Amino acid sequence: MTDEDDPEGGRSRATRWGPAGCTAAVAALLAGLPWAAHDRLPDRLATHWSGGGATPDGSMPLWADSLFPAGFWLLITLALSVRRRRSWPAARSWRAIALAPTAAALVGAQASTVRANLDRADWHDARQPALDIVLILAVTAVAGVLAWRWSTRRGTAPLPGTPGLNLPEGERLVWFSRAANPWLQLLSALTGLIAAGALVALAVGLADPTALRLVCGCCCVTALAGAAFSSVQAKVSEAGLEVSFGPLGWPARRWSPAAIESARAEHRLPSQVGGWGYRLSGLGTTVMLRAGDCLVVRPRGRRTDFAVSVDDAERGAALLNALRQRA
Repeated sequence: MTDEDDPEGGRSRATRWGPAGCTAAVAALLAGLPWAAHDRLPDRLATHWSGGGATPDGSMPLWADSLFPAGFWLLITLALSVRRRRSWPAARSWRAIALAPTAAALVGAQASTVRANLDRADWHDARQPALDIVLILAVTAVAGVLAWRWSTRRGTAPLPGTPGLNLPEGERLVWFSRAANPWLQLLSALTGLIAAGALVALAVGLADPTALRLVCGCCCVTALAGAAFSSVQAKVSEAGLEVSFGPLGWPARRWSPAAIESARAEHRLPSQVGGWGYRLSGLGTTVMLRAGDCLVVRPRGRRTDFAVSVDDAERGAALLNALRQRA
């Protein structure tokens, strides 16, 4: 049996191993960054400054500067991953909101430390530019905002107990559904970490800038494309159908009820539409993130369909048809 035949099995494995892989990658980056430049660093590294970075007043041996941030990161991750009581709900959303800016701050601080000590004969000569602190704070804030946006969109679920579809005049209903491909999300996360590592190495000056720019650019494009098209959310309301992509809900496609000729639910497989992701085939346009039911609409004036693989597609199609008839 393949993951296509058993999508729930693949989703559970990726959900389990994805966060662990990202945690290990951040720990490896924190521990490996000083060792990657060990031949250009002093025996002890300046790790704390006073007076706006003018004078270092604290230092660590290289092995301690390598292991301490990685160990601190793993300890925080473990503490935020433990559910103290079974009655408490899983805090996966809040864990992401806390860990994303923490990882950004730790990696930024480690990169700044290595950069300040690079090619210094003694740790007393290290200087930390004030701009580094500003950049670390900015990146940390951006990581926190993106994690919050991603977590709040993941929390959206279909409304339970949706009433029947004989809609009285003036009554309004809204239907939500979403789907995600955890393997595409994992690929996006890993390539994003590689891009971040290459960017950090480029900022520190550890390797050939040309090669690092190429790696960073390719991984950035892959990570952004994977993030944008590894999850999808469909919404049916009085305004019609809205299909939004990615953790931030952008880009999005919209149709008013009057612009839709018909809506239905249909079972589709990746092999029928040419693979995973945003696919164009003889069946029309399909957003294929998992095998199974799809919400399929035929826009007016078009000969091809638009389909999106989301849960509870039959109810969404029924509500959309009812709204279309009312319009």
